[in-house]
Parts: sequence; C-alpha cells; structure tokens
Amino acid sequence: MNRQYNNQGKKWTALYVRLSRDDENEGDSNSIQHQIEILTKYCKDHDISRYQIYKDDGFSGTNFKRPGFLDMIGDIEAGLVNMVIVKDMSRFGRNYLEVGLYTEIRFPEMGVRFIAVNDGVDSDDQMGNDFTPFRNIINEWYAKDTSKKIRAVFRNKGMSGQRLAVNAPYGYIKGEDGHLLVDEETAPVVELIFQLCVEGNGPGKIARMLKEREIPTPGTITFQRTGQTSRYFPDDPCRWNAATVQRILEQDTYLGRTTNFKTTKLSYKSKKTVINSPDKWAVFEGTHEAIIDKETWEIVQKSREHRRRPTKMGEMGLFSGLAYCADCDAKLYHHRSITLTKEQESYICSNYQSRKKCTAHYIRAVVLEQLVLQNLQRVVAYAQEDENEFVRRVMENKTAVQRAEQEQAKRKLEKQERRISELDRIIQQLYEDRVSGALSAERFAKLSGGYEKEQKELKQSAKELQAIVNTIETQAVNVQSFLKIVRKYTAPTELTPALLREFVEKIVVHAPDKSSGHRTQRIDVHYNFIGEIDFSPEYSQVSRQTTA
Repeated sequence: MNRQYNNQGKKWTALYVRLSRDDENEGDSNSIQHQIEILTKYCKDHDISRYQIYKDDGFSGTNFKRPGFLDMIGDIEAGLVNMVIVKDMSRFGRNYLEVGLYTEIRFPEMGVRFIAVNDGVDSDDQMGNDFTPFRNIINEWYAKDTSKKIRAVFRNKGMSGQRLAVNAPYGYIKGEDGHLLVDEETAPVVELIFQLCVEGNGPGKIARMLKEREIPTPGTITFQRTGQTSRYFPDDPCRWNAATVQRILEQDTYLGRTTNFKTTKLSYKSKKTVINSPDKWAVFEGTHEAIIDKETWEIVQKSREHRRRPTKMGEMGLFSGLAYCADCDAKLYHHRSITLTKEQESYICSNYQSRKKCTAHYIRAVVLEQLVLQNLQRVVAYAQEDENEFVRRVMENKTAVQRAEQEQAKRKLEKQERRISELDRIIQQLYEDRVSGALSAERFAKLSGGYEKEQKELKQSAKELQAIVNTIETQAVNVQSFLKIVRKYTAPTELTPALLREFVEKIVVHAPDKSSGHRTQRIDVHYNFIGEIDFSPEYSQVSRQTTA
C-alpha cells in the first residue's frame, strides 16, 4: 500500500510538524526536531522516499491560519500531495470541528491519506479509527483548559498593576525589571505631538509637520535599535502617518498610568480582538514617570472630540470645533472665500446653513476673536490678582449652577415617575375592563399600545435624568488645573490657537439683539476645568458688544 502511494506520478508525502509556546513547557518530546525525527523514521520504515516537511513553530493548535499548514493545504489542493503524516492528532490541530473537517471530509474527497503515527490513526484503516473523534475532542479540551490557565495568569498579573503589553509605547523603554522608563530620545517628540494638537492641529497635519522636521518614525527607531523591519521604510524613514499620531494622542500611558484589559479575545478559538468598555478596565495611577501632564492630556482629548475641519481654501478657522449655537446647540461653520477679506470672514450656525432650521447667529470672525480675548484677559487678570478669591468664586458659582440644574432635573424626574405609576394603574384597569368584556379587543389594543409607548419613553427619559442627577452630585471642579494654565501666561495680548485650546472648552454664540437700535451680540465662554465664568455684572458685560 505504501509503495502504491509512493509511485503516483510526482506526488509527495507531506510531513506536518507544529509546536506552540505552551507545548514548549512539556520538554523535548514535542519539539520540532523530535517530531521530524519520528516522521522521517516512519517514512524510512515504510519505504516512503518522496516527502516534504511543512512546519509551524510558535502557533496554537486552535489557529488553522498557520503559514506552514496553509502551504500544505495549497499543495494538496494543487494535486501535489497524496498523503499527510503527523506525530499525533494534537500536532495537526486542537479544534475538533476543524480537524474532523479535514481528516474525515476534505482529505478523503481529494484522495489524500492521513496518518497520525503515535495515535495509530490511518484513514485507510476505517475500523481502527472509531476513537479518533473522541481523541480530537480531548485535544480541544486540553487547549481550552490551557487557555483558561493562561487567562487566569494574565488576569492576576493585570489586576496587580503590572503592565500586560509586551512592547513599551513610543516615548518609553523597558528597564531591567520590566518597568517603563522615559526614553530621552523619543519622549520630546511625544511632548511635541501633544503641543501641536493643543495648538489646534489634527493628526494628519501633525504627521506632515513631523516629516518636514525630519523626525524618524517609531518604526524607524525600532529598526535602528533592534533591526525589526515590520514598520520601517528605508526609502522614507520620516514618513509619519495620521494613524500613528492618533494612537499616540490616545495613549494614556503618557500620564504615568497603566491601563490593563482594554481589549480581549472572543474565545480561545478566535483570535479576533474586541474593545472592552471602560468599566472592565483596570487602571493604576503612578506606575511610572509621566511624559504628559493631566491638564494637557484633557485639553487634547477635548480637542479631539471637537475635530476642526478645514475650509475649501485649506485653512482652519480659529474657532472651528469650539463655537456653538446658543439656540440649537449645533456647531458654527467658518465662512470664508477668496472674494472676502479677513474682516468679512464669519461664523454661521450649521443648521441654518444646511437646513434653515435655525437662525444664522451670524458673527464676524474678528468680532468673535475680540470678544473672546477680552473675556479671557479679564478672567486671567482676576485669577492672577487673588487666587484664593478666584477659587472661592468659581466653586461658589459652580455649586450654584449645579444645584439649580440638579433641582430642575429632580423635579422633572419626580413628575415623570408619578406619571409612570399613573400609567401602571391605567393599563391595569384596561386589562380588567377587557377581561370583564367592558372593552372590545380592538379598543383595548389601541389604548394599551398608546399608554405602553408613552410609559416606555418616560422610563427612558427618567433613566437619563437620573444619570444627570448622579453626575452633578459627583462632579468636582478642578480649579487648580485651570490655575496651573493661568500661571503659564502673563496678560494675553493675542489669541493664538495654542492659547485658545488651553483655556477654552467651547464658545456659545447667541442670536444678535437689535432691540436697542444697535446690533449687539452675546457670547458665553466656557473654560476648561471650570466652565463659564460669571462673577459680577462688570465681568459679564465683556461678553456683549456692539457688532455692527
């Protein structure tokens, strides 16, 4: 029989060997070399002279997308292989469904004989293969049990605050004890990227700026240090891309924090990575030296939420992504063209511009810049004159605003909860009327459907209101973070993108008021960390100015 298989044209026998990292713990019995010795000896003993070795070193048996395995299947489908020999069934794979698909269906259909030497499996011996499916299930159970143990080890390690990621992020290197150390060469680049983002630049523009400054990419640095070429482009070693910049801007490791369990695998059979919700993360503060301070980090994250879009002329407005309509809460679009002078550039409500569902809230860009700068100058001066008084006033105002919002939300929540209880009684009465025959089936369906829909909507609204109440109750004002930014500047004389993004969270633009005979317009400036400032009538006057 062996000679018959060996003499079918130019076909050969495939000797398949596999070793995973877990199998290495079992010693040399499963080593690649030991498997090859067993299989070549089997070929010699059975007069099989034409064979080719296919191997996968470091691949799990539950993964059937192994390069050596795929090469073997490709040769089988090309009609080049007439027999497959493995040391045992577990070397072929540890997923009993996949193993059965190949050994019991695909191989027989393609006329390929299958042999597992140590397990005594031979597809030509149908009577001796009855136990093979059970052996495949046992192999899969082993893989599942191993996966559970590995997950348990990782879980314990992650919950102890140790970093689970293998590689150090750009800006850090790993010390001898595995802890992250600041990389003196690349950490300044991380700081530069965050600063450029604070100034209002997006990932794409930052990538272009880094390339213009001829700063090597993370892939280039890795190649220079380790020789790895996976992300290295020798013809363009400074070719940054927006995705790389974005990953750096989203990496909270730069805060000196270790965050584990951000992602997970669906199962031991699937290698697909899924993103966990934040409530499943394990966060540990102060595990290593920070590169980015918390204030800069939060400003960047808020800036990324309000992404600025360039105009058709390729430039971004100073307030793009920051200015909002006071009436519909939509963003204001920067309006400019080659026919307009800088003095004529303006911001207009996007809902008015696209669907005419709001008024224009038109305000000239130079006027908006003047109003915001004046507001900022007064707030900074107030904070610098008397920090203690500033803190007291901010806390007092914030507490008052929160209390008013909280009381309003509570009143609305109580009203909705009373209506929900009332609807319960109404629906119960409808059921009783239907059972007694006082209400027709058609009428009952119509009435109950309407009440149940109303109740469902109220419950959803009540849930959202409760979340607002809870948020307000737990919210804390980080005035010190704002003061830290204030101390970086003297009296600001010009509104630059960096200055604006560091101080301002958003700007709310109201519709113009012409009741006095003059066109006046109010804006509300909301600052990072402390919200809107409204200390006195004198200070609030700065937010209103004649604009025409």
